[in-house]
Amino acid sequence: MTKIQVIAHRGASRAERENTLEAFRRAGAMGADAVELDVRRTQDGQMAIHHDAVLPDGRVICEITAVELPAHVPLLPEALDACEGMWVNIEIKNHPLDADFDESDRLAATVAQHLSDRGEDHRWLISAFHRPTVDAMRTLRPEVRTAWLTDGVRDENLERVARDLAGFGHSALHPSTRFLNQRCIDVFHAHGLQVNSWTIDDPGRMAEVIGWGIDGICTNVPDVALQVRGAQ
Repeated sequence: MTKIQVIAHRGASRAERENTLEAFRRAGAMGADAVELDVRRTQDGQMAIHHDAVLPDGRVICEITAVELPAHVPLLPEALDACEGMWVNIEIKNHPLDADFDESDRLAATVAQHLSDRGEDHRWLISAFHRPTVDAMRTLRPEVRTAWLTDGVRDENLERVARDLAGFGHSALHPSTRFLNQRCIDVFHAHGLQVNSWTIDDPGRMAEVIGWGIDGICTNVPDVALQVRGAQ
C-alpha cells in the first residue's frame, strides 16, 4: 500500500448503522480503501458482527444462536461479501473483561478457517486488543496480516514493543489517536511496521497525522477522510 489508507470504522458508521451490511456497502460507495468490523462468537460457533458482547436488549451474544441475532446483525461471511472491492480489518473481540472471553481462542480459529476457505489472503488484516489472540493468528493463519490494537504505547516502550511485534511477524500497530505522536510512527516504521490509528473524525487531526506519515486512518466519516487525503 503506497497511499494513506482510509479505513471505514464499523463501515460508514456516521451515515449508516454501524457494523451493518448497509454501512459496509456505503463505505465502498464512498470510495473507502477498507472496512474495519468487529467479530464475536455465538453460542453455536458462528461469527457475529457486533461491537459489544451484550445486545441492547440485554442478551449476551455468546449465549444465543445465530438465528436469534437481531436482523441487522450480520455474520462474517455476508459482511465480507458486502465489503467487495475493499480490504477488511477484522477485529476479533476476545477481551478478558468481556462476557465472551475464551482463553482457548476458538473464535480466532474459526475466523482463520473461514479466511482459509475464502482465499484472498491479501484482503484481510486481523487485529485484537488481547495480544495472545493476535499472536495466535500468526500460527493459525500466517498468510494473513496481523496488528496489535491498543490505546497506545508509552514513548519509553516504543522500541521494545516495535521489536517484539516485528519479531512475531505482525504487520502493524493500531493505536488510539488520543495517544499517538510522530515518534511512535517513526519508530514503528523503522522496524518495518505500519501504523493505522483510530478513531479519527476531525479533519484537522487527519491532516496532522497524514503529515506525520500515518499509514491508515480509521474513521466514522470515510468521505471526510478521502477529502482531506485528496487535499494533502
